[in-house]
Amino acid sequence: MSDAIKHECGIAHIRLLKPLEYYKEKYGTAFYGINKMYLIMEKQHNRGQDGAGFASIKLDMNPGERYISRVRSVAQQPIQDVFAQINQRINDVLEKNPDCVNDITTQKKLVPYLGEVMLGHVRYGTFGKNSVESVHPFLRQNNWMHRNLILAGNFNMTNVRQLFSNLVEIGQHPKEYKDTITIMERIGHFLDDAVSKMYKKLKKEGYTKMECSPLIAERLSIKKILKKSAKNWDGGYAMAGMIGHGDSFVLRDPAGIRPAYYYIDDEVVVVASERPVIQTVFNVPFESVEELPPGHAIITKKSGQTKISKILEPTVRKACSFERIYFSRGSDAEIYKERKMLGKLIVPEVLKHIDNDIKNTVFSFIPNTAETSFFGMVESVEAFLNNTKTEQILKGKRSLSAAKVTQILSQHTRIEKIAIKDVKLRTFITEDSSRDDLVAHVYDITYGVIKKEDNLVIIDDSIVRGTTLKKSILKMLDRLSPKKIVVVSSAPQIRYPDCYGIDMANLEGLVAFRAALALLKDQNKMNLVDEVYAKCKAQENLSDHEVKNFVKEIYAPFTAEQISQKISQLLSDEEINAEVVIIFQTIENLHKACPQNLGDWYFTGIYPTDGGNRVVNQAFINFYEGKNERAY
Repeated sequence: MSDAIKHECGIAHIRLLKPLEYYKEKYGTAFYGINKMYLIMEKQHNRGQDGAGFASIKLDMNPGERYISRVRSVAQQPIQDVFAQINQRINDVLEKNPDCVNDITTQKKLVPYLGEVMLGHVRYGTFGKNSVESVHPFLRQNNWMHRNLILAGNFNMTNVRQLFSNLVEIGQHPKEYKDTITIMERIGHFLDDAVSKMYKKLKKEGYTKMECSPLIAERLSIKKILKKSAKNWDGGYAMAGMIGHGDSFVLRDPAGIRPAYYYIDDEVVVVASERPVIQTVFNVPFESVEELPPGHAIITKKSGQTKISKILEPTVRKACSFERIYFSRGSDAEIYKERKMLGKLIVPEVLKHIDNDIKNTVFSFIPNTAETSFFGMVESVEAFLNNTKTEQILKGKRSLSAAKVTQILSQHTRIEKIAIKDVKLRTFITEDSSRDDLVAHVYDITYGVIKKEDNLVIIDDSIVRGTTLKKSILKMLDRLSPKKIVVVSSAPQIRYPDCYGIDMANLEGLVAFRAALALLKDQNKMNLVDEVYAKCKAQENLSDHEVKNFVKEIYAPFTAEQISQKISQLLSDEEINAEVVIIFQTIENLHKACPQNLGDWYFTGIYPTDGGNRVVNQAFINFYEGKNERAY
């Protein structure tokens, strides 16, 4: 994705099932869990660079002994900063107490972060300021161990207003109007309620106040608390939490929008946002890492008992296809195959735009994340070329000379590394006011590999805003003087905002939306914009399940090819000498490549939850009224 776009958050959860002494004896360190958490978070760095946080819980600590530790950072390298702080604290304690180096019991008592239950988070902020207060995990503190709640997640809720109002109605006074705070307080409310009722019940059974505490830990039903808490949630989420006494959970939304994978053996329970991360860090095969089913939670009690429980009734599976195209690491076996297939399936359209002229075409990719799709594209072009060679030889039969046969066989697909990202410059592009000038220098190009009679085909993961294409990449590629530049998006046209965790909140930022408006203007149909606005406004007071996505009508008069052609015009200008063509993947081919991950609302406008339709309509209202604000 050559456009600058924020990703989504990543979660990491580890529950050690053995005493710390076990890991010291087997792996040589009591810090086994902390080391693994560092690796999981670092290998999910691609999911978040705004901030990182880590929290741990120590089991079975005595009153007066600290059992919860948390550290968060918004430093330039937040994960490294988090663990540098942890390492410094650990070293300080060990230096002051050298006798405890081999005494795990004393280490656990004195050393912060050395716990059995751990939760990590890498953040890309989509709501709120990028301050350390916005970084997960969030902590809801209480003197009752059972009422302490630590929460982190990869999510956005579309109905924060409703959830916030629900809290107010039950007498709470949430400190902030944010979905993270709202969700935490909602879970906290039902946690408090469950603990309070259980305490009263145990007292009636004749237990003393001190005897109640371990029994509450044993009997508390996290499943029931989550069922009550998540009843009215609308959004995409993978929500992870820890209770002060040691219970933990990870809950996934009913449509499976946001990803979550887990691995369990007799030593650990591990949950992360990406499968290959678990495979690599724990050296386990693909088959050993399971996907958490939509609407289900993996719940681990303080005792270590772990169950997969259904919390919400699963709906039609709409796992985010952008995960497959771009966000997740391409080292996942399934994702790697899917990305290659995306490249293969778009080749017929590419060949059409270069008139099947393989000889005079150079193929490349930008950015590096598009490399896997590029491999698929080249394989398909090679197959086409081999068929062409076979036809030429069969057509000539015995009349072909050896030299001619050699000439035919020597035809090959020309692939080059055309664009190289200058990583040093990337970190300076932080705001729109400075972006335009700097963006033109983010990539360097390889000179001397393109001839004036050549076509240049460049594949990208997806084209969102088109800003980098227009202001940098196309002008840069044009310096190579190709005859035609064909930019290929392995994803379909992004027409609608996302509201489930990806930072695509505004319609006017999407180049496909701007292209549709330009076509309406060209055809004197701008009255349709007024009509859609009126329809969207008319739905403002309806319930979410009654709301329809009327923004689809903006695109309805045009074919996908017409919009692609207009995008090509919008992103090219008189300074570019080469003919510019931009082509996009079809929805049908996307589904062929990613058959198990059919979440495509940003392409089709078919949202997996009722709140999505309200969000897209509100985004249109904001555009029409000139309001630069989020739609949810």
